[in-house]
Amino acid sequence: MTDRFAFRLLARDGAARRGEIRTPHGTVQTPAFMPVGTQGTVKAMYPEQVRALGSDVVLGNTYHLMLRPTAERVARLGGLHKFMNWPHTILTDSGGFQVMSLAQLRKLTENGVTFQSHVDGSRHEMTPERSVEIQQLLGSDIQMQLDECIALPAARDDVERAMRLSLRWAERSRRKFEEMGGPERGQALYGIVQGGDVPDLRVISATELGAMPFEGYSVGGLAVGEPQDVMLRMLEETTPAMPEDKPRYLMGVGTPEDILESVARGIDQFDCVMPTRAGRHGLAYTRFGKVNLKNARHAEDHRPLDEEAECPAARDYSRAYLHHLVKAGEGLAAMLLTWNNLAYYQSLMKGIREAIEAGRFEDFRNETRENWARGDISKLA
Repeated sequence: MTDRFAFRLLARDGAARRGEIRTPHGTVQTPAFMPVGTQGTVKAMYPEQVRALGSDVVLGNTYHLMLRPTAERVARLGGLHKFMNWPHTILTDSGGFQVMSLAQLRKLTENGVTFQSHVDGSRHEMTPERSVEIQQLLGSDIQMQLDECIALPAARDDVERAMRLSLRWAERSRRKFEEMGGPERGQALYGIVQGGDVPDLRVISATELGAMPFEGYSVGGLAVGEPQDVMLRMLEETTPAMPEDKPRYLMGVGTPEDILESVARGIDQFDCVMPTRAGRHGLAYTRFGKVNLKNARHAEDHRPLDEEAECPAARDYSRAYLHHLVKAGEGLAAMLLTWNNLAYYQSLMKGIREAIEAGRFEDFRNETRENWARGDISKLA
């Protein structure tokens, strides 16, 4: 345990970075994938399982937790770490993305966003200050500023307006974070780079945020439906303008390929619902690509997903059994496939970290992509 937030770069290989983040609840090895525990739980997983797979940090969602069970209740019950039985690092997002995408009858002003809850129709206001207050009540180690995440494609004027608003909200978020004593508790607040798919706006956002005293910096507003090549091009423009000595977090990303390519462009942290959501819908991630267990050709396949995997879900259950569970709608299907998927993601991150340390990240990147290109191992028999 440590009293202060700190980031240390341990190795570089090209633009890829190997580091560690220290928080009051432990050390996060980077590049890191953060499983998403939206409502205080990583769906279909026990916290102990998530930790055993190598996860140093999980993500909680401010919007959902403020609505149910409320941040005030979580605080009264001892904070989010105790509430969800996760004594390790927690990152909370600002709630802004969910306000924009889920809430009903929302209205955006300079002050913040007023919206109607999708849960019960109640009215709420989310301001930069209120977002920080909620995250402080939850007690997360890493917190995010409130920003406006604009949908793409969008006109340049709209993208610039949202980016400038997010910069002003960043200043207000930082002031509130400091007023509430976040730095003294060793907590971190990250600024969020916006700018849509306009390179010079991304650079302006990154540069102006970098002049503010945030503990880390995020790239937001990507992986929202734009092609992968657009996302990667924005990263190539953005990361060189971000502070070298602070962690860089690409929000809401993504697929294993997205992660591999984004590490190559200097990103340190990732989160995405993809591995858990896919697991609940019969899709498995393996080192040989994706396996759709809904497919009838698995019905009599006695082989596991990957007989060499360390994860029991991948190694000890046949594809035929997993197919049966998926088709029958059994809860165990979601549990086993989510377990497998998170295990694969964490194995990928471990491989990335070891490759950067050894100075062979490009070789690892090529080998990994070659394995994916070979496809489902059931086709190789």
